[in-house]
Amino acid sequence: LVGIGVTGGLFYVIFKELFSSSSPSKIYGDALEKCRSHPEIIGVFGESIKGYGEATRRGRRQLVSHIEYVKDGLKHMRLKFYIEGSEPGKRGTVHVEVKENPERGRFEVRYIFVDVDTYPRRTIVIEDNR
Repeated sequence: LVGIGVTGGLFYVIFKELFSSSSPSKIYGDALEKCRSHPEIIGVFGESIKGYGEATRRGRRQLVSHIEYVKDGLKHMRLKFYIEGSEPGKRGTVHVEVKENPERGRFEVRYIFVDVDTYPRRTIVIEDNR
């Protein structure tokens, strides 16, 4: 009986992390797809754009760094991850913020922008709903 409870708890956590619309993994995936389909991003970074998170001490790239907070009674989440494309040496930092919509119970994008980390440095706005 305890084993079934533990297994059920594990399935719940895995399902929530991978398939919930409010999980950092889901928001990261949606933001990365918007970056991959944006014409200005494709022009700067090339066609094959991949995203990754912070590098660990061993050189492994974890998914994304994120922070959750509550402002005016609504949940917010900020994410930061990195992209690079087929153009050699081109890298960028993606900044995403989402805010909970109380009517839908889902997160909605407040902004997505990309800082191009290589010369010429600039910021590309993907979406801004502030």
